[in-house]
Amino acid sequence: MTAEQKGPVIGIRHLQALLLFLAIVVNYTARLSVSVAVVAMTDAATTNPDFPEYEWTGAEKSYVLSSFYWGYIVTQFPAGFLVRRFGAKAVLLIPTLATSVLSGLTPYCVGWGGWQAFSVIRIIEGLFQGLIFPCIHEHLAKWSPPQDRNRLGAFAYSGADCGSVLAMASSGLIANGSMGWPGIFYVSAGSCGLWCLLWLALGANNAPNSRWIGIKEREHIERSMKRPEGFHAQKIPIPWRAIWTSAPFYALLIVRSAQGWANSTMQLQTPSYMHGVLEMDIKSNALYSALPFLAMWCMSYVYLVFADVAMSRRWMSLTTLRKSINTVSYWGPAAALIGIGFLDKSQTSLAIALMTINAGLNAGSGIGSILTIIDMSPNHSGMLMAIVNGIGNIFPLLTPLLVGVIVTDQGSRSQWQIVFGMTAVVFFFGNLVYLIWGTTDQQAWDAEDFLKPRDSECTQIGHQMDLKPKADTMTKTDSKTT
Repeated sequence: MTAEQKGPVIGIRHLQALLLFLAIVVNYTARLSVSVAVVAMTDAATTNPDFPEYEWTGAEKSYVLSSFYWGYIVTQFPAGFLVRRFGAKAVLLIPTLATSVLSGLTPYCVGWGGWQAFSVIRIIEGLFQGLIFPCIHEHLAKWSPPQDRNRLGAFAYSGADCGSVLAMASSGLIANGSMGWPGIFYVSAGSCGLWCLLWLALGANNAPNSRWIGIKEREHIERSMKRPEGFHAQKIPIPWRAIWTSAPFYALLIVRSAQGWANSTMQLQTPSYMHGVLEMDIKSNALYSALPFLAMWCMSYVYLVFADVAMSRRWMSLTTLRKSINTVSYWGPAAALIGIGFLDKSQTSLAIALMTINAGLNAGSGIGSILTIIDMSPNHSGMLMAIVNGIGNIFPLLTPLLVGVIVTDQGSRSQWQIVFGMTAVVFFFGNLVYLIWGTTDQQAWDAEDFLKPRDSECTQIGHQMDLKPKADTMTKTDSKTT
């Protein structure tokens, strides 16, 4: 294939991946900075004391942390239908704009209604952000030629790691500065609003609809898609029965649910663990909490380079590649989490090192299992992501509540051992199921004509319908001849 046939090395498809990356960054920052904000809001001694301090119990803080996911899981399934109907450009704009407004209102609402108002704001924000990842997946499927899928998809999803880094690293600094903890929400509001302007100017549902794309790149993307006219325009019926009876789909659902459980533990509970067990103040807590996610962000590109080299040199099949990377991303962190549970404040450096290794290894889960959704079903990737992400995020809803029940004393190492041990077990068995039943093969039920009668069936029905008329015609012909 010539360079011309491949299209430009850097093109509008890469710009779309960058916009998706930034969308995840700003929304993740707004979503996750609350874990640091809650610590600052309830312990003024470790941050700027010029702002209100709230005496919330551990259970009340757990309600605040989990409330986002109560809304988040509700809109996952509707998001699959919305993005199929209206496209990613319109649907992805809505949650980011809403997050900007809600973040800006949060300090005023908390001052008026306490943790209850905070929880309501988080529920509403979750309702809107539930639209995001089905849109991301649908947009990647429309813009990513198969040979670019690992590269563009992994880069876009690395925005989650970057957003986590910014949420953890910047939140403590902002809370300790002149803006205090309200500044955490104001910065999130501004960054989400800025992204909305970029998306309106540069985003497009697909290559044919982009006003910025060149002819060569558009043709390159279109050639890479099977039946491009159907892929971009036709609304293919969803084969519900085939999906819900598919073993690879259930393997994907289980492995992503395990990741949801682990993400909730690492992202939302890390600041509380560091503050309680390791006795770190809010500023150093936030900076050290960001280290694991910085490692995750950097390692996501290491996994990406390895995947590109492995596939270009044909070291292994795509299924083997994804399962191998996913195994390192799940079983490595499982071992590290067990080790973390045995450390106390005298071993702070080792605890932070293990948490950093844990997160860095887990960075491969994007290439390992998220992109498998597009491999299995490019035609229904948005809807499948809605189902998988919706069910998978039931666990982030429950884990803060479960941690609130288990960890009654934030400084108790033995109670945190239970939390980390449970997460390690979930990691191990989630990946084991994926190894046995997971696959990257495009499923038969993804075909555009899957729900249509097969050619053999049509032929048989046609013969049955044509049999009697043909007999009548022969009779009339014979009569005339006689």
